[in-house]
Amino acid sequence: MTQKEIISTAITALDSKKAENIQLIGIKDLTIIADYFIIANGTSTTQTKALADEVEFKLSEKGLKPTRTEGYSGANWVILDYSDIVIHIFYKETREYYSLERLWSDGEQIDITEYIK
Repeated sequence: MTQKEIISTAITALDSKKAENIQLIGIKDLTIIADYFIIANGTSTTQTKALADEVEFKLSEKGLKPTRTEGYSGANWVILDYSDIVIHIFYKETREYYSLERLWSDGEQIDITEYIK
């Protein structure tokens, strides 16, 4: 799968499960850890887990498994690492506390309207 296909699948999956404030940040010029971050949040730990499950399910249907996952047990911050694309799914208050968007403010904020229905 291309990066664009992974991004499209992940954002569509998040949107289908009513994720809030989905953002795509290009970070390839800032770090070697990934090319893109997708950041979203749910309004409960149950929704946060459901969002992560949906993204993982939709990408696995296309033959892609994450290289690493973290945070499922507490569901305050679930990370799905697909090497070049890292997906951060937060519980709302946890997202506000860590404010990754502020930490990566030098990254490129990418318009996701083409992926949202």
